[in-house]
Amino acid sequence: MVGKLNSLVFLLLSVATLLHGSSAQTRHVVGGNTGWTIPSGGASTYTNWASNQTFKQGDTLVFNFATGQHDVAKVTKAVFDACNIGNTIFTLNNGPATVKLNESGEQYYICTVGSHCSLGQKIAINVTNQASSPAGSPAPQPAVSPAKSPAPVKAPSPSPASAPSPSSNGSVTYTVGDKTGWTVPSNDTAFYKTWTSGKTFKVSDILVFNFQKNVQDVAEVTKANYDSCNTSSPLALYSIPPVRVTLNNTGEHYYLCAVPGHCAGGQKLAINVTGASSPATSPSPSQSPAGSPSSPPSPTAPGPGSPASSPPAGGTNPSSPSPSGAASPPPPNSGVTSDRAAGLFATLLLMAAALLC
Repeated sequence: MVGKLNSLVFLLLSVATLLHGSSAQTRHVVGGNTGWTIPSGGASTYTNWASNQTFKQGDTLVFNFATGQHDVAKVTKAVFDACNIGNTIFTLNNGPATVKLNESGEQYYICTVGSHCSLGQKIAINVTNQASSPAGSPAPQPAVSPAKSPAPVKAPSPSPASAPSPSSNGSVTYTVGDKTGWTVPSNDTAFYKTWTSGKTFKVSDILVFNFQKNVQDVAEVTKANYDSCNTSSPLALYSIPPVRVTLNNTGEHYYLCAVPGHCAGGQKLAINVTGASSPATSPSPSQSPAGSPSSPPSPTAPGPGSPASSPPAGGTNPSSPSPSGAASPPPPNSGVTSDRAAGLFATLLLMAAALLC
């Protein structure tokens, strides 16, 4: 009888350990029902949300947003405080995006679209060590959903050595002018020509024009109008930033600012688009998610309210992205449930009952 009781105690302890391990990881839907967007209440919206959560290694963050309207980038504290969108650790462009918390300490995430970060679309969290995980279990390994390509992603810099952000389908997102953005160059009318040097533009790549609304715009024009800065008959005109243009055709493409005097001042861009980008699998990021590990470009068209180029098919995120641009309904915050653990629990109880008979 004593032997049977000892066996029962051992079985119950094993079940408790298994059930504890199965609930150790939690999925946090950032912002709850609000999702990942420009909060009406400012940055305090996400600060207040985070203050009610406990983040541990192995947990995941789920950012629900519409592809093409927002993104999520992991950044340093300095970049987070200054909303400097030119320097990111990685960027995920397709929503919903899932980030696994693989290290402890402070972590910072922002939206790099336009002025979204300055308007409060940013969140800082503190991740603790997962002391509660079952003894002997290996430390969580950095992982992000397979379909993401990102080594730390950084907007392409004027230097030819700078790498633009590739996506899982091989397309690349280029931020025109990098940190300078789309504006009248201060001292160099050949600034944008210099910026293109060393870059290879292919079909399905994306150009992002960051500029101030009502101060600049983006017009696609013919070569003749580009050379003469004639803005009277553009092929397409975009006025609401940020403008995202998907390159759908090979050949020469010409862009300029149609605001009087800006083209003559050097705010013009000519690029040559070659064949389609070839898909390639990128290494998973050394830390946290990715997503597009992310840091692949978002397949979207130019900003709202303006003519848009056809967007390419959306790439996959480090999590399972929704097939369309619309964000998926936010899943509830909950511990990861384990049907397997429940089944094991029932089996062990039956074994225990058999031992006592």
